Parts: sequence; C-alpha cells; structure tokens
Amino acid sequence: MTHSTTTGTASGRVKVAGLQPAQVLTALLAVLLLAAGVVGFVRTGFGDFAGDRHAEVFGFHVNPLHNTVHLATGVLGLLMASGSALSRLYGWIVLLAYGAVTAWGLMITGVLSVNPVSGLGNPLAINNADNGLHAGLALAGLVIAILPARRKIVVDEPAYEPEAHHDDPVRGNRFDQPTLHHPAPEREVPKPRVEAMDPTVDASKATTGKVDPVAGDTRPVQTRGGDTRPTRTQPVDAPGARPTR
Repeated sequence: MTHSTTTGTASGRVKVAGLQPAQVLTALLAVLLLAAGVVGFVRTGFGDFAGDRHAEVFGFHVNPLHNTVHLATGVLGLLMASGSALSRLYGWIVLLAYGAVTAWGLMITGVLSVNPVSGLGNPLAINNADNGLHAGLALAGLVIAILPARRKIVVDEPAYEPEAHHDDPVRGNRFDQPTLHHPAPEREVPKPRVEAMDPTVDASKATTGKVDPVAGDTRPVQTRGGDTRPTRTQPVDAPGARPTR
C-alpha cells in the first residue's frame, strides 16, 4: 500500500517497509498447525475419520477430521504469509474459524449449557484442552489481524533534465556565454594636411592667392606627357603702359 505525503518542501510516498511482523507471525502459526496435523495423523491414522474415538497428542484429543482442519489452516497460512495484507486477512480468518470452534467446544464439554447443534455430536473429538488451544489460536489470529505495519517514507527525487545544447554556435555564444563589453575604439582626429609648396610659385601668391599683374600667373600646368612645367600667363597691362605685341 502506498500513500502520498508532503513534508515541508519534500514530497514522498509512504510504503510498507520490507517484511512485516504480521507475515512472520502468520508463517510461525502456519508451521505450528502443520506440525500438529502431521503428528495427529501419525497417532490416529485415517480410520474412523469423524468418530468419537480419539487419540491424544500432548493431552489434546484428536481424530482424522481434527487433523485435517489443522493441516488445511496451516497450508493456507503459508500461502497467505507472502504479503502483508494477505497475512492480516489470514488473521481474521483464524479468529473467526477458531473462535467458532472454541464456542462449539464449550457447548460440547458442557461449559455452556445451551447447545443448538447438539445433534451433530462431537465430530472433532474436542475436550477441555482443545478448547484452550482453539481459544489461543483465535487470539493469535486477532493479533495478526490488527498488528500495525512498519512503513517508510520514500522521497521522490526530481527528474534529471540534461542541459540543452544549442546547434547554432551564434545563438549558443549569445545565450550561454557571459556578455563581454568591449570599449568603443577612439576615432582618430585627422591631422592638418601640410602640402609642400612649389618652389616656382611665389610665396606671396600662395598665401594671398592673388596674381601679380606684371609677372603673371606662374602655376605649374600638366602636359599630355605627364610632365609639369611652369607656365606664365599674360600679365595684365598696367594703366598707362603700352600694349605689347
């Protein structure tokens, strides 16, 4: 039998712990009854099966029918000792069966004056010693039936879940690895461009950007051959000067 229980944050199941005392007592009682039946048959044989003629075994009166009852309850006990619940059921069976036989024996021996089944006679060859034995067997059956079971709590362990593996290396690096913050690279400030001045160009022209009206423009001009040579533009006539031809 299994019951669920919860203690704090741990949940578990209550289970019957191994071999139960009821099973042990059932097996012992079954062996005792089997031994009584075998010894009884050795003394009585199989003749006069339910007769009043009896034999004694340690002061107990027996006959073949009485021995058969002992053997049957002994075999049943060995079969039902395999489980805790079956052992308790066997205890109730022994209690009811031998309790009834005890009451019947008390009527037969005259302890109880009322005997509604007096016409059956004494088919089990019961005497006062047998009444005591049968009462003890009924009490043993009651003990087996109500004996508490030993139980244990089985804690349910959480199911193991394997770690998820990412097929995409980019996603795996993104979600599985810690994020590293890299500082932004500093932008280089362009340095001022310094160009070399052409030695053929007058410094006053380079700085002011004005052309000398007398000397003309002397900036280099690239020819088709790829050579650069200084050219001179026609100077502007100064006021009052004679035009040149």
